[in-house]
Amino acid sequence: MNQEKIDRINELYKKSKAEGLTEKEKTEQALLRKEFVANVRNNLKAQLDNIDMQNPDGTITNLGEEYGNKTAN
Repeated sequence: MNQEKIDRINELYKKSKAEGLTEKEKTEQALLRKEFVANVRNNLKAQLDNIDMQNPDGTITNLGEEYGNKTAN
């Protein structure tokens, strides 16, 4: 997500508090927020998938390889 979209999210938030949003602006805000949250989740998942953990027996396990393909319940 680029800085322009983040700035637009902040602009719409400030406008919603000051004077309210039109239906078109509310829809735009919801879409931008959804995209932002998806981006944050993807970045977090990528970071977690790159964590290596040393087991008590000395072997190294990559958490992304072990747990990355599992789906959440």
